[in-house]
Amino acid sequence: MKLVLFDIDGTLLDSGGAGTKALNLAFEEVFSIRDAFRGIAMAGKTDIQILKEGLRGNGLDSENGDIAVLCDSYIRNLTVEIENPRRHLKPGVRESLAILAGLDDVILGLLTGNIEAGARIKLDPFGLNSFFSFGAFGNDNEDRNMLLPVAIERLKRLYGREVEFKGCVVIGDTPRDVECAKVHGAAAIAVATGPYPYESLVRSGADMVLMNLSEMDYTFLRD
Repeated sequence: MKLVLFDIDGTLLDSGGAGTKALNLAFEEVFSIRDAFRGIAMAGKTDIQILKEGLRGNGLDSENGDIAVLCDSYIRNLTVEIENPRRHLKPGVRESLAILAGLDDVILGLLTGNIEAGARIKLDPFGLNSFFSFGAFGNDNEDRNMLLPVAIERLKRLYGREVEFKGCVVIGDTPRDVECAKVHGAAAIAVATGPYPYESLVRSGADMVLMNLSEMDYTFLRD
């Protein structure tokens, strides 16, 4: 059995800037700070990590209890901002998910830096939530490298299914996605559909690097 875990932003979809805009609007609502995340790189980070960087970058205490308030504002704004014409799926996503979901020995899940509510909002317009009954999210742990154990434990608790780290495959678009798999001895597939070029992902140590998911080689399921 393989547990195949997908990142969201840059891997499955592009939200059309909805995530960044909703984060900026949250800071504007809570602190009256505009464009709070200018200059802050977000790719591969968890939402909680990003929010804390935003707080520190604007001279605010990142441990003062504002994260929950910011998350609430972010979700309200994301619900509105996701309804934009620029959002789109990455190439090969729907086809790959359909193939994997049809295999008896594969379980699909999410491993994403998004907090769960945000992840579901981003997936919903594309009808992708039905592929992912569970996952590990940015609100489970702000350290992405700690999310794979969360996903394995959640699978066991919810469905009584057990899988070892070596039976897991993490699919993402950044070196951080690769790292969060490799630190546990899991496999990593990187797709160059996000901000990192193909060559950079090759250097990250991924077991397979694709230009996009339409190039997926499913022989990895037999390893």
